[in-house]
Order: sequence, then C-alpha cells, then structure tokens
Amino acid sequence: MERRKAIERAVLELPELDAAEGACVRQFTDSSSRLLATLNDRLIGAHGLSLFAVLVLDLLARSVAGSARMRDLADAFELAPSRVTQLIARLEEQGLVCRRKHPGDRRAVLATITRAGRTKLQPAVSTYARGIRAHYLERLSRQQAIALGDVCRRAGVPPLPADEP
Repeated sequence: MERRKAIERAVLELPELDAAEGACVRQFTDSSSRLLATLNDRLIGAHGLSLFAVLVLDLLARSVAGSARMRDLADAFELAPSRVTQLIARLEEQGLVCRRKHPGDRRAVLATITRAGRTKLQPAVSTYARGIRAHYLERLSRQQAIALGDVCRRAGVPPLPADEP
C-alpha cells in the first residue's frame, strides 16, 4: 500500500502534468495493473499458465502452421528476445511448444504450438475471457466500454513527428 501511495504521488507531482492529467494516468495504470495481475493470478491458479504464456500460445495457435519466429514473437509483444526465449523454454519443458530451426533461414528459430499446447490453451482462453468480463467489462456500460476502447486506441498511437501537423 505504501508503494502504491508513492507511485500515486510521483504521477500526480510531475510538473508537466496538471492534477487531472496525473489522476487520469494514475487511474489508467492502476486499473490496468490490477486487471493484468488478477488475470495472471487466475490463469496460473486454474491452468498453471501465466497471462503472457496464454497470449503467446494463442498467437501461435492463430498463426500459419501454429508457428512463429522467436524474433517475431518478441516484436509482437514488444519484449526483449531473452524474455520470449525464457518463456518458450518453460512451455517447451511442459510439452506445450517445440522449437526448431526455420527451414528457410538457418539463423531463425521457430516456436510451434503442440497438440498438448492447443488442448491446454482452450480452457485457459475461456478463463481469460471470463476474467475480463468479471473484472473489467461488467463494470462498464456497452457505451463506456466502446469509448474506453477508443480512448486507449488513441492514446496508444505513436505521436506524429514534430514537423508534421
């Protein structure tokens, strides 16, 4: 709790942000962090998979041949390749993915979801969806959910270069 208060003060006291902007940023980061932590805890408890593992398995399941280059996974999640390598190694130990050299590029490694990975993914995605509904969407009207989605999309768009209008 003390750490949270320190974070709140730090955000609200940034000289470049007024009180309303600071509160907006704090509320967004607090609610996002709580939601992600709750979803992660539920997935680990129910399926032994982290939220990140479920997202990676889902991406693999939806990709061509159930495979993706390790580098592409890192890029898709905007993470250092080492983080993806660590996760894929854990998933491989569980038999949920396998790694192999890319047939067309000897430097690249492909991660491929296994049948066991697909089987474990299905109920985890259901748990994920129920968690999102229970801890996020049920608290919003349909209009609020749509508006929030639009706000988040706009906030996530990279800014234009300074010399463009």
